[in-house]
Amino acid sequence: MTTPALPLPDSYNAAAAQAATPQEAAQLVELGELAERMGIELEQVSADFAVATMPVEGNRQPLGVLNGGASAVLAETVASIAARLHAFHVGGHAAVGVDLSITHHRPVREGRVRAQATSLYRGRTTACYAIVLTDSAGRRSATARLTLAVLRGS
Repeated sequence: MTTPALPLPDSYNAAAAQAATPQEAAQLVELGELAERMGIELEQVSADFAVATMPVEGNRQPLGVLNGGASAVLAETVASIAARLHAFHVGGHAAVGVDLSITHHRPVREGRVRAQATSLYRGRTTACYAIVLTDSAGRRSATARLTLAVLRGS
């Protein structure tokens, strides 16, 4: 999924972003080069909740299982997209990760990994999201938490 570069146009409608479709979100938020290279696809996004998936194939470590760093990239990407929408709601222009913690519960060997980010806190200067990663069978493979700073000004 290729997305346009930011900044968002002046006609950006923050209320519509709360329930953006994947197509609308793709127009609002750029996934970035790394996420695109890893095959991350956005399925659902709002400032409170976001879902993205990533293929295991192409993101494995030498032991044949999903690389833990790939899981971290997926977790940070999905939460950052939601936080970016939140930033616009509170007058910011971006949100950047300042702390990522991830615990890996089980290996994933094939299929797609799904990441679901849910906001824990959304304030004027910071936001925090819990991210649950599951395998194609719906089993939890990792749990993460991302804290972000909301940037203001240019």
